[in-house]
Amino acid sequence: MPAVKQTTDIGRVQRRTVATLATSQALGGVGVATGIAVSAIIAEEIVGSATLAGLTSTTQVLGAALAAYAIAGLARRGGRRTGLAVGYAVGACGAALSVVAAANASFLLLLLGTALLGSATAASSQARFAAADLAEPHSRGRALSIVVWATTVGAVLGPNVVGPAGDVAVGLGLPPASGAYLLGVLGTAAAAAYLVLRLRPDPLLLARELERDHQVTDDVLRSAPTNEPVRHVVRRHPRVLAGVVVIACAHASMVAVMGMTPLHMDHGGASLQVVGFVISVHILGMYAFSPLVGWLTDRSGQRKVLALGSGLLLLAVVLAGTTQEGSSARLTAGLFLLGLGWSCVLVAGSTLVGEGLDTVVRPRVQGFADLVMGLSAASAGALSGVVVGVWGFGTLNAAAAVFSVTIAVVVAVLPRPVAAGCHGEC
Repeated sequence: MPAVKQTTDIGRVQRRTVATLATSQALGGVGVATGIAVSAIIAEEIVGSATLAGLTSTTQVLGAALAAYAIAGLARRGGRRTGLAVGYAVGACGAALSVVAAANASFLLLLLGTALLGSATAASSQARFAAADLAEPHSRGRALSIVVWATTVGAVLGPNVVGPAGDVAVGLGLPPASGAYLLGVLGTAAAAAYLVLRLRPDPLLLARELERDHQVTDDVLRSAPTNEPVRHVVRRHPRVLAGVVVIACAHASMVAVMGMTPLHMDHGGASLQVVGFVISVHILGMYAFSPLVGWLTDRSGQRKVLALGSGLLLLAVVLAGTTQEGSSARLTAGLFLLGLGWSCVLVAGSTLVGEGLDTVVRPRVQGFADLVMGLSAASAGALSGVVVGVWGFGTLNAAAAVFSVTIAVVVAVLPRPVAAGCHGEC
């Protein structure tokens, strides 16, 4: 065994890894959340159409979907540090391009900028898997959820400083809403730099070395079907497949409703500050309670947490879908529950995605899961603007309820885990 591994305390490395990832999440969360808060508003100001305004959230989610698989590929070859840092750096470029688009009232440039900003979303999402690389099976939910939780700091702060950032943008001769993207540049660039400096040793590369040392031998690894199409790997693991499906459903529901909420509020005369507040409450629900969700996942099992998430998502769309345009306590509560239900499904579903997979195959499958998640959400986001423009915000929420029901069905048929990966369900 190499000397470095003889002296390495894996528990200490794991704690430092989670702390580093959590800090990068806080920084990157500013960049991701601020863009979400204003993209539809900027788009409608440029093109004058609510139907087309939904395309900005679609391109950001689509960009995140495509970037997720690329980031996973980089991680598989060069480790998590390389993949995540590159993802955030590309996101910073996208935020800068969005500033230019807003200044020049260019819708096509805005779509390109939000697509590139989606790379930061993908990096933020993939970081949760990095937290679980060195974690013990009985604590993967908690490790993963701490990194998800850390996004709260930047994600809640970001939308609430959209107003002051707009004042800075005006001072620079830019449209007020473009200030959110200025924050995006700073947050995502800082996250990339921090990961390059601090994510050492790389958790995935170290986990791979440890896996070899514990008699998951080189011969076994060489015999693994590493070039097998990912979809075939997923099909051979029913619980992994279930994780992919439920994450995709929850994310599609969340993106469709959240993306159109600012526009629904704006049409009712809500100010930019109030829109930012409601979005921040939603993001609070997404991230703030994730450590509790992770603890519940490890203690009670994925099935119960997924069932809880399905119920919360259904209640959320009922509340949000029955509100009038503008701001209201009902809409705020609905958006909070939308985020909380998403958190339950994401954390519990993500522990399923890595279950029973070795470190050679795991990043590809995790990237595939986020690709499917992103493509599903991009489709939902693209249709959301059309649905709201033609039938209204209530109909959009009714359609989102279908995803909640789908999650419940998957939970009902979810196979029991093998003994090594029980997560409280044995």
